[in-house]
Amino acid sequence: FPSHDRGAGSGVTAYFLVELKSLFSIGLLHFDKGTRDVFHSHAFNAVTYWIKGRVREHHVSGDSIDFQTGQVRYTPRSTFHQIEALEPTWAFTIRGPWVDYWKELRNGKYFTLTHGRKEIPND
Repeated sequence: FPSHDRGAGSGVTAYFLVELKSLFSIGLLHFDKGTRDVFHSHAFNAVTYWIKGRVREHHVSGDSIDFQTGQVRYTPRSTFHQIEALEPTWAFTIRGPWVDYWKELRNGKYFTLTHGRKEIPND
């Protein structure tokens, strides 16, 4: 069954072949053209193979990296980024085990998230 990766309205639809968050996940991702106006880290390390299309990975520091069909990207959970699909794009992903917390930067504010995208109050 498809699900919305990174939450509803993210422009990313995920089709997980295996999802055992305590161990690993394997899936296909479809990115609509464009981006969600949120920088984020991850609850997992990931390896992504770009099947078809092009994306630009923006970092909070201001730099960016482009990826396209046939390239592989290792993304540690500490990477704080935003993905912009330059065209509709498909990717194959293998994700490691989830940790309990990750972060988002929305409207200039940092938010801590946990399972189910539940927000945890920041101290």
